[in-house]
Amino acid sequence: MPWTGPPPNQAGPSATLTGVSSVTVEEVTAEVTYPLRRLVLRPNGGEIVWAGDEDPATVHLAARTADGAVVGVVRFHPAPCPYRSGAAAPWQLRGMATDPTVRGTGAGRALVEEGRSRVAARGADLVWCDARVPVIGFYERMGFTVVSEPFDKPGIGPHVGMLDDLVPLTPRKLG
Repeated sequence: MPWTGPPPNQAGPSATLTGVSSVTVEEVTAEVTYPLRRLVLRPNGGEIVWAGDEDPATVHLAARTADGAVVGVVRFHPAPCPYRSGAAAPWQLRGMATDPTVRGTGAGRALVEEGRSRVAARGADLVWCDARVPVIGFYERMGFTVVSEPFDKPGIGPHVGMLDDLVPLTPRKLG
């Protein structure tokens, strides 16, 4: 069912939002993520409710300012990786969105770090995503690697496949 609540807080973050320590990250329901998904990921319309949102295994996270405003959201869901078929326990990062007024403050980093920690605790060995081309650098700084050529998602724009290994590869013993 599409989200029909009020738009996200347009007033922007509090003046004290200066870094990761100024936001808290918590697990939330899917519905909490819909306003920022709409604002950032689907400003011209399109689906903001996705298959798997209500799956009990799905992890939805929100970054909140001290006054409770949601300034960032992300979803992690166990899903086969199209870029590494041999992954034992891959999880997809999807729906990453931060309020444009807080970009560069650490809210996005806090969301990804917390998400990685939570899915690793649930046995994940890999996080993968289809990243929008303009944010490749963000994900690379977070440790993700580009693994595909750019491709177009109709109505959304150019993306690339990216991977983040949560379990380092074990070197093979020779001889």
